[in-house]
Amino acid sequence: MIVACALPLAAFAQESYTQYVNPFIGAADNGHTFPGACVPFGLIQTSPVTGAVGWNYCSEYIYKDSRIWGFTQTHLNGTGCMDLGDILVMPVTADKNRKDYRSSFRKETESARPGYYTVMLDEPGVKAELTATTHAAYHRYTYQKADSAAVLVDLQHGPAWNEKQYHSHVLACEVNWENDHTLSGHIRNKVWVTKDVYFVMTFNRPMKRMTNLPLQETERGNKMLLSFDMKPGETLEMKVALSSASVEGAERNMQAELPGWGFDKVVDAADKHWNSYLSRIDVEGTPDEKTNFYTAFYHTLIQPNNIADVDGTYRNAKHELAKGEGGEYYSTFSCWDTYRAAHPFYTLLVPDKVDAFVRSMVAQAEVQGFLPIWALWGQENYCMIGNHAVSIVAEAYHKGFRGFDAERAFAAVKNTQTVSHKLKSNWEDYMKYGYLPADKTPAESVSSTLESVYDDYAAADMARLMGKKEDAAYFARRADFYKNLFDPTTKFMRPRNSDGSWKTPFNPSDLAHAESSGGDYTEGNAWQYTWHVQHDVKGLIRLMGGEKPFLAKLDSLFTIKLEGSLADVTGLIGQYAHGNEPSHHITYLYALAGRPERTQELVREIFDTQYLNKPDGLCGNDDCGQMSAWYMLSAMGFYPVDPVSAQYVFGAPQMPKFALRMPNGKTFTIEAQGLSKENKYVDKIYLNGKLYKKNYIDHSEIVKGGKLVYIMKASPKAKGIK
Repeated sequence: MIVACALPLAAFAQESYTQYVNPFIGAADNGHTFPGACVPFGLIQTSPVTGAVGWNYCSEYIYKDSRIWGFTQTHLNGTGCMDLGDILVMPVTADKNRKDYRSSFRKETESARPGYYTVMLDEPGVKAELTATTHAAYHRYTYQKADSAAVLVDLQHGPAWNEKQYHSHVLACEVNWENDHTLSGHIRNKVWVTKDVYFVMTFNRPMKRMTNLPLQETERGNKMLLSFDMKPGETLEMKVALSSASVEGAERNMQAELPGWGFDKVVDAADKHWNSYLSRIDVEGTPDEKTNFYTAFYHTLIQPNNIADVDGTYRNAKHELAKGEGGEYYSTFSCWDTYRAAHPFYTLLVPDKVDAFVRSMVAQAEVQGFLPIWALWGQENYCMIGNHAVSIVAEAYHKGFRGFDAERAFAAVKNTQTVSHKLKSNWEDYMKYGYLPADKTPAESVSSTLESVYDDYAAADMARLMGKKEDAAYFARRADFYKNLFDPTTKFMRPRNSDGSWKTPFNPSDLAHAESSGGDYTEGNAWQYTWHVQHDVKGLIRLMGGEKPFLAKLDSLFTIKLEGSLADVTGLIGQYAHGNEPSHHITYLYALAGRPERTQELVREIFDTQYLNKPDGLCGNDDCGQMSAWYMLSAMGFYPVDPVSAQYVFGAPQMPKFALRMPNGKTFTIEAQGLSKENKYVDKIYLNGKLYKKNYIDHSEIVKGGKLVYIMKASPKAKGIK
């Protein structure tokens, strides 16, 4: 009996969850993911470059491409804008007269798994392998030809919107050979943000010759050809450590994480690092389902990124040196996307990082005056609307996280929501009119109002819990401002002028996009944004005239064809666009209006059509893990329509069993009994053996451990769970 009991534990201890991850999912079409090597929440993402100019190359990689430009050390995961892509290196043959050092490659030689990437480069005859630690990239090149073996180091490179920017985004660059093995330097560039990148690059062989390649008139980044004496079959290893603070910081990072040589050991360490997180969820399902799930988990853990050095030093929003509280400082906060599901997911499965995320946001607010809108490399890029770091902070507080100074955090929340700042807020107009008037707001007036209203609700909730009655009442009143944009005649959230009149002409299907076509909505239209009342679905139902007209309108959303197109509005089911975040909670509104069976049908349809185990398997940008977090939470059978409330609204599970192993030592098990292609509807729900009748489950119920059982059936439940 002892042996029999020990076997499952031994099997669990040895199981590799990284085997289920396919880093190529989302690396085609518009998923904008990258296949290269990184570790959870690391500064480094070293990955191949197959292109760098234009929106398609936000991650510098498209799966169908057949030529590799080189390998850069930092990347964004699934974003719709571009930056990073720092320090391109490429193993080549040392012909200084060549204009193109790019190489073709065969797909069958390319493979990737968490923490490791490899490909065979045809022209130089080099097998390239990449791995990473938190602050350093590690490359291994095996030269099959080895005649005039060299490495191209291109410090001008970086993803850009157009050719002109590609050749002019580097503002300053300096390099220094510390010895014949080690190069250090500093690059300042500007694409999405202005950032400083300090690096140390060291080789396991001495550099024999260096040739500076010519630069174009607007280029400031050095391009160097470094030659090495090598024989066929020999390997060249290279380590690149980065810092946002200083060259000395990069050197400390290198010494702390990669003091010696041993590529395979670093690959193994990265694999163990990934497994330490991926093993927090054990799932049952088909091979494709497990691959989709663990790849989603993987993508969600790539960011936020700890940009502090090993001693806690980082460069803040004013480009000044600072120390991260607790030795960490996180950036890459795509808040408009990730407040919806990614951050709720972190509170469940990565709670050990949540306090540090909040501390980092508050620290940035105290430097720049408001919580980050979209934080990258410690800087603010002002991308998107609202300020959903407010939601992220308030959600953490509501869920009981106390590893941050709540008074400082609320002060940052209050300043963010009351003091106007550059580009993205106008609280004077907002308070004067109770909405942002279309004739006084350059673009996105409706979406900006609705997104800000949710943040007001979040601020009110945090104030209420902290006993700040006056602040709670103030923000709660503003949380009703969404009603001021609801047109009872058309039953849409509609742009309104400062005199109170509705803006005309009005077509609810017209798509708007501030950067290209302008308009009063953000990457969407009135059909999609009318439902953006996450905190007060009951209030929206009343505005619509009750559940019946509300549900009829919701039905129309999923059946009326969207005429027109926009790069960010994808994954369409009628007017519903799963490829973009404002739609993500909408399927769950049926469950809150008495028709949970329709939520269950739509979730299954989205799973079957919008998430596939192939490079073009994502229907939209992964957006720093938000698309992936929707998948994981919905697979478990619930979703946070209103993240700050700490409630997860029930849908229907899509896989038969989950075991959530949380860092607090508790396990929460989810079972879908009878789940099949036909049995997609939820008949009954049991929590810890007792019939459960609510249409949501509280965060507190999950984190204390227990067992949730869905009884599945083939026909919809007549009245649903009320």
